[in-house]
Amino acid sequence: MQYYEGESFDVIVVGGGHAGSEAALASSRMGLKTMLITLNLDMVAFMPCNPSVGGPAKGVVVREIDALGGEMGKNIDKTYIQMRMLNTGKGPAVRALRAQADKQAYAAEMKHVIEQEDLLSLRQGIVDQIIVEDGVCRGVITSAGTKHYAKAVVITAGTALRGEIIIGELKYSSGPNNSLPAVALADNLKELGLEIERFKTGTPPRIKASSIDYSVTEIQPGDETPNHFSFATPDSKYLQDQVPCWLTYTNPTTHQIIQNNLHRAPMFTGIVEGVGARYCPSIEDKIVRFADKERHQIFLEPEGLNTEEVYVQGLSSSLPEDVQMDVLHSVVGLENAQMMRTGYAIEYDVVVPHQLRPTLETKNIENLYTAGQTNGTSGYEEAASQGLIAGINAALKIQGKEPLVLKRSDGYIGVMIDDLVTKGTTEPYRLLTSRAEYRLILRHDNADLRLTQMGYDIGLVKDEQYNAYKKKKAAVAEEIERLKGIRLKPTAELQAFLESINSATLKDGILAYEILRRPEISYAHLVPFIPEKPGEALTNKEIEQIEIQIKYEGYIKKAMEKVDKLKRMESKRIPERIDYEAINGLATEARQKLQKIQPETIAQASRISGVNPADISILMVYIEQGKIAKVKE
Repeated sequence: MQYYEGESFDVIVVGGGHAGSEAALASSRMGLKTMLITLNLDMVAFMPCNPSVGGPAKGVVVREIDALGGEMGKNIDKTYIQMRMLNTGKGPAVRALRAQADKQAYAAEMKHVIEQEDLLSLRQGIVDQIIVEDGVCRGVITSAGTKHYAKAVVITAGTALRGEIIIGELKYSSGPNNSLPAVALADNLKELGLEIERFKTGTPPRIKASSIDYSVTEIQPGDETPNHFSFATPDSKYLQDQVPCWLTYTNPTTHQIIQNNLHRAPMFTGIVEGVGARYCPSIEDKIVRFADKERHQIFLEPEGLNTEEVYVQGLSSSLPEDVQMDVLHSVVGLENAQMMRTGYAIEYDVVVPHQLRPTLETKNIENLYTAGQTNGTSGYEEAASQGLIAGINAALKIQGKEPLVLKRSDGYIGVMIDDLVTKGTTEPYRLLTSRAEYRLILRHDNADLRLTQMGYDIGLVKDEQYNAYKKKKAAVAEEIERLKGIRLKPTAELQAFLESINSATLKDGILAYEILRRPEISYAHLVPFIPEKPGEALTNKEIEQIEIQIKYEGYIKKAMEKVDKLKRMESKRIPERIDYEAINGLATEARQKLQKIQPETIAQASRISGVNPADISILMVYIEQGKIAKVKE
C-alpha cells in the first residue's frame, strides 16, 4: 500500500467511546493539539449496553471524574431521564447515585461538546497500525494509508478490538451494535509484542414499550430530592418530570425454557471462547449457577424520550433468537412483548494490564497508552475514568511534568488502576465497593474534597468549579469549629426534644459538636438550640458533609492512619527493570510475579498476590543496600 503524510498532533486518541471521549477532551483542554479518530462518528460516547450511568462504586467514579475536570458527570446531568440515590438506608460509604440516560441524547451531547473543543479534531477513520520506532510510539496509520504522527497515542478501542458477535450458532465479525470491528489494529498490537487475551461481555434484548403490560409490574420512580453527578450542576436544574423504570421477575417457567435449551447456548457449546464477567452474568449462566433460586429480577429501562425501545436489564443472553423470544414471553408483563433487538454476546481482544504502568502507559512501548475495555474492564464509568487518566498523563508527559497517579486512598479510580496493573484480571473487571479498603473515605459526597485540587493543579478544573470547591471546604471546616465552641445547656426545651426522639437527656452541658455525633440527631435538630450561623446560609451538601465528618470521625481517623502508613510505602520507589531472579531469598512465586509485573513502589509490590511480607523485607534490604541487578534487555 502507498502511504500518505497526514497531520501531526501532540496526542492521538484511537476510539471514540467513553474512554476515548474523556482522553481526548482531557489532553486538548490541557493545551495539546489532539485528534480523536473513531470508526463511526455516529457512535461517539454511544451506550451499546445499559442506558444508565452510576450505581454502587461506579457512581462514585463518575463524581471523581467530575472532580478531576472530566465530562461524564456534566453530560449525564444534561441528558438523564431518571435519577435515583441507591442504598439510602445504609451508611454514606455505600450510597451511590444512578441515572437512566436518554442514550441518543447522551451520545449526541458528548459529540457536540467534543466538536466545540478548539484544539480537538474529531475524525472518522480506521486505525490499522501504530507507528513504533526504537521502542517509542510515533503515531498511527489508517486503513486509507494516511500516516498521522503524534508525541503520544492512546488506544481506547473497546469491544471493537477483533470483536465478534454471537447469537446462538451465529457468529460474525463485528463491533458493538453491529458496528465495524478493528481487526487489523488487533493484529498490530500482537505484532508489537503486547500480550493479548480474549474476553466476552453481552447485552439483553430490547423490546417495544407499548407491548409491555406495566400494570402487573412494580414501578421504580426517580427521586424527588435533587441530586446530580457534577458538582457544578445546580439543584435548580433538577428534572422533576422523570421517567419511571419497572420491575418484574423470571419464574420457574422461564428457567425451564432455558434449561431445555442449554444445548443451544453458545457459552455451553464452546462457541463462546472468551471469559465473561462474573458479576454481570447472562441469564443462562444465572440459571445454571444459581439453580436453587426461583426467580431473578428483571428491570425494564426506557432507552430515551424519543424511542419505544426498552432495555431488559437482567436478561443478557446469547441464546438463539427463538429461545430469547420464548424466555421474554414467559415473564410476567412481557407475555406479548415485541422484541426489537436480539440480545447477543460479544468477544473481543484485551491488552493484559500487567503490561501497563500506573499512568496507563505501556511498559515496553514508550508514549503508547491504553484505556477502557481494552485494559480488561467492563462498564462505561470504568472506561471513562481510565480514558481521563490516560489523556491526562499523555499530556503531562509531553509537557515534561510529573504524572498523575491516584493512590488507592485517593479514589475508586486509583483502586481500579492499581488492581489492573498490580493484580491483573482474568475476567472483565468491574468496580465494587468491596474492592476498596478505604471506602469510608472514598465516598460519593466527598469526591470534590478529595480530587478537585488535583484537577485544578493539572489545568482541567476551571476557576468557577475550583472556587465552589474552596467555598464548600471552608464552610464545612468553619462550621465544625463553631460547633466545637457551642455548649448546650440541659434546658427544658432541649430535654423535651431529646425525649421526643428517644435520645438520652442531658445530665450536664454538652458541646453541640458532641451531641451531633448521636445517630438520631441531625444538624437540622440543632438549629433551634444554637446561635444563628453568621454570614451565608449553609447548603444541603455542606450540611451533609458536616454531619458525616462529625458522626464518623473515629472511623475516618482510623482509616486515615492506615492511609498515612500506605503513603510511606508508596514513597519508597523501586528502581526500574530489576532482575528479581538475582535476589536471593525470595519465594519462587514472589520472584516470578515481581519479575512479570515490575512494581514501581514497595506498596505496589506488597499488593501482588503471592508476594508475602518476608519477600518485601528482603526486597527492601536489597534496595537500601543498592544490591540491584537490572534485567538484561
